[in-house]
Amino acid sequence: MPRTTQQPTTTPTETLTQPTASDPLLQPEYETAPPSGPDAVRGAQCPPELVLRGMPVICSACRARRDWLLINHRRNVWVRCRCGNEWLEPELTRWDFDELLTDPSWTYYPTVEQGRSALGVDGTFAGLCLE
Repeated sequence: MPRTTQQPTTTPTETLTQPTASDPLLQPEYETAPPSGPDAVRGAQCPPELVLRGMPVICSACRARRDWLLINHRRNVWVRCRCGNEWLEPELTRWDFDELLTDPSWTYYPTVEQGRSALGVDGTFAGLCLE
């Protein structure tokens, strides 16, 4: 069978169109979609004491020992206290964060600030430990 060096001159004109979030019929689908991608920010509450390498984590501002919000973005994990103090914790990895996610139910917030406010770690409940 002879090979031809002639390539087809027509290219497929069918293009895939991605729906936009501004489409009102698709808006609920986008609102309930889980965060994904490299810039997704995830948070997990950690009510009990957090012990890293045998040392309990203590807030440097208010000396709290429990009731944390852990925030994961890419490889980094931040710890946030109810008083509003937040710091990068190099001892916690993304794998450690994933191990703490035992509850399959998710609540989505449009921004990190709205999530902090809704979870009470924006400084409003400074000095309180919720059980």
